Amino acid sequence: MKGPVLICGIASESPLAMAIEAAERLGVAHRVIDQRQLAGQDIEAGVRGGQLFARWWNGADTLDLTRCGGAYTRVVPAGMLRNRPTDGREVLHDHYFVDALNAWLEVAPLRVANRLAAGMSNASKPWQAQLIRAAGFATPVSLLTNDPDAVRAFRRRHGRVVFKSASGVRSIVTPLEGAFDAQLDRVRALPTLFQAYVPGVNYRVHVVGEQVFCTRIDSDATDYRYAGREGQASAMVADRLPPDLARRCVALTASLGLEIGGIDLKRTPEGEYVCFEVNPSPAYSCFDRESAEAVAEALVIHLSGGARRGNRRQRHPLESAPA
Repeated sequence: MKGPVLICGIASESPLAMAIEAAERLGVAHRVIDQRQLAGQDIEAGVRGGQLFARWWNGADTLDLTRCGGAYTRVVPAGMLRNRPTDGREVLHDHYFVDALNAWLEVAPLRVANRLAAGMSNASKPWQAQLIRAAGFATPVSLLTNDPDAVRAFRRRHGRVVFKSASGVRSIVTPLEGAFDAQLDRVRALPTLFQAYVPGVNYRVHVVGEQVFCTRIDSDATDYRYAGREGQASAMVADRLPPDLARRCVALTASLGLEIGGIDLKRTPEGEYVCFEVNPSPAYSCFDRESAEAVAEALVIHLSGGARRGNRRQRHPLESAPA
């Protein structure tokens, strides 16, 4: 019998909170390591007698982590935590705890969503774009540069251009116009990713194992996540992908070594689907609530070994079928 699902990170963060709620709703055994409650907790991990071992305890309870059925992690570096401890010993403890937990999860003999190494492709969007193209997807015409003249030539060729971070650091997709156009020389200080604007309809696809959950976003904003900044609105609706495209999304996610992935697509007026990136730690809770709950349930079930437990609700009628 498989052990509990381990859920690690900030328990109040909405993706983790939804996963915890789903586990409770489905009756899936689980344990939570909350980064905001590390005082009194400890962890040890390593190799003993040629075998990996890991043990976690919280002062009242102990868990052999090698017996867990799977793990969902959104652990952040200890130094990035808000309201972090100021006592030197507590700071060192939190850093040690997070480093030891991450090291264990990288090699743990269980299903982990997602290991740090599997998410590294997103640290370089140009690199990840090559992997996306190799999986059979179209990608935006792009330019990574710190040369303003190269950007100007790029815009002359492609007309409407947007820019964003080339790394995994969250940024806002922004049109190259107005004040940003006037400040273009500032790009000399930092290589930036410029892309020919792709018109069409946005889709966020969440893949969990072999299940696909599709949300269509109806918005005229350049970056629908920040539609309010442009005085625009956005509406999210559960939708369904063509079966072949759904299978390619599953294959792309698996090729990156991910158990869960958030794929950003856009369907052009000509009907082509263009892929922008694959998020290895998707905040699925930000999308359509019913779809988000379905993602959380699928994730918990996937990490528990695939068994359906409790009173799991039916698949959303618009959810893409498993590949």
